[in-house]
Amino acid sequence: MGFSPVFILFFLCISFHPVYGNSDLIQKTCKNTKYYDLCISSLKSDSTSSKSDTKGLAVIMVKVGISNATATNSYLSTQLSTSTNDTLMKKVMKECAQKYAFASDSLRNSVQDLGAELYDYAYMHVMAAADYPNACKNAFKRYSGLVYPPEIAVREEGLKHICDVVMSIIENLLAMN
Repeated sequence: MGFSPVFILFFLCISFHPVYGNSDLIQKTCKNTKYYDLCISSLKSDSTSSKSDTKGLAVIMVKVGISNATATNSYLSTQLSTSTNDTLMKKVMKECAQKYAFASDSLRNSVQDLGAELYDYAYMHVMAAADYPNACKNAFKRYSGLVYPPEIAVREEGLKHICDVVMSIIENLLAMN
C-alpha cells in the first residue's frame, strides 16, 4: 500500500507553508526590542499582524512610523497657520514639517526594501527616519530666542521609539538570513 499523490502533495504544502505571526511570534519578536509595550500594542492593534511573518510585522511597525511622522508633519503645518506672527518661529516650524515629511519618505522607502528583502537598506532608511527629528530640534537650538515646544518633543520621542522597534525587528531578519 503506497502513499497517494494527493497525500504527498498535501504533506509538501503544509511542510513548506511559512510560519505566520500569532500571539507567540508577536511576543517573541517584541521581546527583542527596547520598547516591548510599544511593540506589542502597535502590532496587536493591527488585524493583519496575526497572519504576518516577521517581515510583515516589520512592515506593520514601519506603517505605524509613517503614520506618526505624517501626523507630526500635519500638526506642524497646522501650527504654521495658527501660530503667532513670529517669522522666525514660522521658518523653523516649516523646516521641522519638512524634516517629518522626509522621515515619512524614508520609512516608505524602507517598506520597499523590506519587500525586496534588502534588509540593510531598510535598516538605513529607518535609521535616517529616526534622525530627521534631531534636525528639527537642532533648528530650534540655532536660535537663542526659540524654545523647543514640548508637543514636538513628545512626538519626536515617539517616532524615535517606533523606529528603534523597527530596527530591532530588521536586525532579527538579518540574523535569520
